[in-house]
Amino acid sequence: MKILSRFYFLKIQINMLRIIELLIFTISIFHASAQEPPPSDSCNGIFLSYTYTSGKKIPPILKSTPTKQPYRFESTLTVLNNGLDELKQWRVFVGFQNNEFLVSASGVVLADGVSLPAGVGNGTTFGGFPNSDLKTAVETAGDESQMGVRVEMVGTQFGVGSASVPMPQNVTLVNDGWTCPKPTLLGKATMHVCCHNDPNFKANEALDEEFLPRRTGDLTIVYDVTRTYESNYWAQVTIANHNPLGRLDNWKLSWDWMRDEFIYTMKGAYPSVVDSSDCIFGRQGEYYQQLDFATVLNCERRPTIVDLPLEKTNDTNLGMIPYCCRNGTILPPSMDPSKSISSFQINVFKMPPDLNRSQLTPPQNWRIEGTLNPDYKCGPPVRVSPSKFPDSSGLPLNKTAFASWQVVCNITQQKGASPKCCVSFSAYYNESIIPCPTCSCGCPTSTQSCSTKSPALLLPSQAQLIPFDNRSSLSTAWADLHHLPVSNPIPCGDNCGVSLNWHLATDYRGGWSARITVFNWDEITFVDWFAAIELDKTASGFEAVYSFNGSTLEAVNNTIFLQGLPGLNYLVAETDGANPEKDFRIPGKQQSVMSFTKKTTPDINIAAGDGFPTKVYFNGEECALPEILPLSGSHTVGLSVILTVLQALVVRLFLQQ
Repeated sequence: MKILSRFYFLKIQINMLRIIELLIFTISIFHASAQEPPPSDSCNGIFLSYTYTSGKKIPPILKSTPTKQPYRFESTLTVLNNGLDELKQWRVFVGFQNNEFLVSASGVVLADGVSLPAGVGNGTTFGGFPNSDLKTAVETAGDESQMGVRVEMVGTQFGVGSASVPMPQNVTLVNDGWTCPKPTLLGKATMHVCCHNDPNFKANEALDEEFLPRRTGDLTIVYDVTRTYESNYWAQVTIANHNPLGRLDNWKLSWDWMRDEFIYTMKGAYPSVVDSSDCIFGRQGEYYQQLDFATVLNCERRPTIVDLPLEKTNDTNLGMIPYCCRNGTILPPSMDPSKSISSFQINVFKMPPDLNRSQLTPPQNWRIEGTLNPDYKCGPPVRVSPSKFPDSSGLPLNKTAFASWQVVCNITQQKGASPKCCVSFSAYYNESIIPCPTCSCGCPTSTQSCSTKSPALLLPSQAQLIPFDNRSSLSTAWADLHHLPVSNPIPCGDNCGVSLNWHLATDYRGGWSARITVFNWDEITFVDWFAAIELDKTASGFEAVYSFNGSTLEAVNNTIFLQGLPGLNYLVAETDGANPEKDFRIPGKQQSVMSFTKKTTPDINIAAGDGFPTKVYFNGEECALPEILPLSGSHTVGLSVILTVLQALVVRLFLQQ
């Protein structure tokens, strides 16, 4: 009897459990049907979503400085194409704002050419790799693996607090022809936005069904695959400068291989490091067992390429490439169009599973830099229509590349970056020179003996030829002579490799003149140097420059372009004095007088500031300018003014004859 009652009791329990399971299932179905559809379902454009998934405090523990406390964060970026048009080369900006340091991100590269890990605290733009194009639901039958990407991010944030949910300021699509409203917050940890075609956008070029149009920029790099085989291919890399003031000296080009490729040989350029050890001890050595790696040039994941010297131009093994071997110099097209291009060829070996002729993957994260040149930020490579090259046989036909990618680089000013050159001002009516500002090109590593905040001391004219470290006694004596304040410690130097002096020489009824002097305090000789002077109110009155070549730039308003005469286009490096034990080092120097007429600018006031530049460039780098102008009527010179005026009149009479 007891056994029977236990059996019935157990059966009742089982039935009750089944009823409970049925109730739970019914409630879950009802709850799911009552939920709103996901936000992406109501978006008929490009859906973007950023979700903060987790975060925690990581060492070191900084109780005294909580704003510097690091926190690990994990988040997800979703990009989904719900429209009717394929989205090619998608790019999404995420407005990070907590000094983020991104360690990893799946399925993307940073569109500014920086390799991970990298600081992204001012926001960053992601580009898809390897899935750079997002197809539509129509052409994929709703296959979200082809319609979208899911980017898993891991990084470090600072000072956000353990209980807070740090979110970016913004997330938006930056492709041309799209517009995105302000993102919507969903709870505390998710923001999303639906982007649509901009009805007011008009493309400059008709979009090709297969390739995107070529874009313009300050500098473009084209990666053309000219020959392809199962295990390797040849590519030609062409760097073209389009900015009238842009320039590169001793250029260095770097990128990231994404598929374990390596450089077998090159013509027209060379890796800065020749080393095959990464291949010998890596996957490459295991697969290519019969390959002689002693002849392999470079196996680094991020190689750096440098130009060859001029004497290798006609070398049958290393040169013989059009536009190669310029010692790393790329001039602006306004100087010499034939020298505004640099080119080289590279033989690339591939790795499994990419061993077929059509499997071609360009390198990513391109970066180019030079010596005393502007900073360039490069975007990701974009597939464009194949380039065409003249046939080597001389026949009137063109050969087409198998595949072509274009990288667009633009000049940018990095946050906190210091200039690399500076300008001093002087005038005929004032004995003192307004020097380059303190720490114009950055402060010295040790600032115990000088002040980084005090304004630079005024100088006598002879001090311009003396290195800054030797000017102290001269500048302080000049200050004592003219009753000028001197800080203690004295101001630090400008720390610039190149400085320019703009001297207002004369000012008379019909015109005026200025003298420009370029000083090279560096150990590098600048070949084919140039300077550009922007004069907002007086550039139209430019007449002539007497020891340089000079002209006004059509592409840049109110700017005068100066360069050395043929045979005198070298700005030599700093050298020792005649007696190095006693004499100061001597800077390389070039100087010329410029004359202006007032016919086109009758209302200008030269002494009040109209005769001083508003911007000055040297070799494409914008220079720091003084914060004040020479004062009229202070420390004036009598005889020197008369001599300067007479000198200008003699030069003018000579030119008229």
